[in-house]
Amino acid sequence: MERFARVAQAIASHPAKLEKIALLAEYLRTLEDADLSAAARFLAGSPFAARDRRTLSLGGRTIVEVAQRLWHFDDGALGRAYRRAGDLGAALGELVRPPSDALLFRERLTPASLEAAFGEIAQASGKRATARRAAVLERILRACEDPLAATYVVKIVTGDLRVGLREGLLLDAIAQAFDADPAAVRRAAMAGGDVGAVALAAKHHALAEVRIDYGTPIGFMLATPIPFGEAYPDLDGRSWLIEDKYDGIRAQAHVRDGRVRLFSRRLNDVTDSYPELAAPLSALPGAAILDGEIVATRNDRVLPFRILQARLQRKSVDEALLREVPVAYVAFDLLALGDELLLEQALSRRRERLAELIAPSAHLALAPVERVDQPVPAGVNARFEQARARGNEGLMLKRADAPYAPGRRGKWWLKLKRELSTLDVVVVAVEWGNGKRAGVLSDYTFAVRDDDGRLATIGKAYSGLTDAEIAELTPWFLAHRLAPEQQREKARAWEIPVQPKIVLEVAFDIIQKSDLHESGFSLRFPRIVRLRDDKPVEEIDTLERVRAIYREMVSREGLKDE
Repeated sequence: MERFARVAQAIASHPAKLEKIALLAEYLRTLEDADLSAAARFLAGSPFAARDRRTLSLGGRTIVEVAQRLWHFDDGALGRAYRRAGDLGAALGELVRPPSDALLFRERLTPASLEAAFGEIAQASGKRATARRAAVLERILRACEDPLAATYVVKIVTGDLRVGLREGLLLDAIAQAFDADPAAVRRAAMAGGDVGAVALAAKHHALAEVRIDYGTPIGFMLATPIPFGEAYPDLDGRSWLIEDKYDGIRAQAHVRDGRVRLFSRRLNDVTDSYPELAAPLSALPGAAILDGEIVATRNDRVLPFRILQARLQRKSVDEALLREVPVAYVAFDLLALGDELLLEQALSRRRERLAELIAPSAHLALAPVERVDQPVPAGVNARFEQARARGNEGLMLKRADAPYAPGRRGKWWLKLKRELSTLDVVVVAVEWGNGKRAGVLSDYTFAVRDDDGRLATIGKAYSGLTDAEIAELTPWFLAHRLAPEQQREKARAWEIPVQPKIVLEVAFDIIQKSDLHESGFSLRFPRIVRLRDDKPVEEIDTLERVRAIYREMVSREGLKDE
């Protein structure tokens, strides 16, 4: 793992994409098969392949306790190292010392042996599972004589590699390392869900043999918000497909041999939460992967999202809830059909094939779509109002020639909503409420992600959630407080810093520049629109998005920037 760590550190130190790709390609082509597949998975930021549902179940406290037993440091030293480094792996790397009970023969750690050890950790179960996981982790860390190796082993364990290596660059490096077609590498990665297996296939010139792995979710294609207004320059000179934007839960449906699996935007399996969708989807002919939205619906009308919330994160649903909150799956894209991956086909063609596949029923619908060449603003706005009248959130405008780009947000797909002043943010600190909310944590400080990927506070909200939601979140926040060494330096004395995992959609009236928050902006009258259980923290809005909203607001008002 010493070589892996040095290469990872070198990649992190080189900002240029081509340099990163070249460094990584040179490393990958030197590896034996077992090390190659493991190293590729680690570089993708996970201990296991994307299609592998195993987890390590190792919390930060366990990692720290094992490291303290080996390297004999106190919490104060860890806190100082953490503040300097900014993540647990780099902080622990500073504290590596030769174990006091050094063994005569030390295990040599390689990517392959580390992956095998991860398998032991994931397999641990029963009453002593935590102790067994800790014992294997101690064996792993004991083999890390080099501080840099220890740093990157912990980074892999915590899923926090942070070397500026997006999956696209890793796939380009695999292609370069083994003289493979980059498009074929990407296609195999999307189909198979295992970058390690793709690296091996590229090495052995077998990319064409990689088949679609039904049951492994493909990353969702994302849309870029555009402001509701009098002009839509991004639509000029193009042919677009216009759909309603549904106020539900984005879901990917995998259907094969009569079996159905549904995956949320977080790529979690949510099949059991929506049992009434299994029958209509399982009736589809052959195998298919669909993209769509789960919506609450009654009498052919979509119900507000707050109604659907009663169905979220339910592992089982009783008959009463099925009657109270019926749902339907509205399909709007087709990603695979049989052994054919359709991501590179034009959207218009994918929609044609989807229409041939779907037989509408009470719980399965094909999203209506209209093709418009060179849409005019008046027509777009009229269609928006019609979508709102149907109970939907707004409009989706998708280029007819768009491929399906997993995890990408660009100009292929645009989303139009009435409220321009909304942000998806993550809660970073909470406070006790006052008056009737005394005794619960009801005041939430939230953040967006800045240009360097760090969380930057932008506001605080007090209203929008129900008393029941606040009461449910209070014990969660208390159980997920940050240790002193993990807290932001600018945290206020009365705040309780918490793990950044709760995502909110926040609306506001005005955005303005301010020194009050780390982002340099503040929001006027922020209010919580809803909890975003469907959105991972990685997809919260960015500071660039905040700047774009601010610029648009200033331009619309005819004012000059401050």
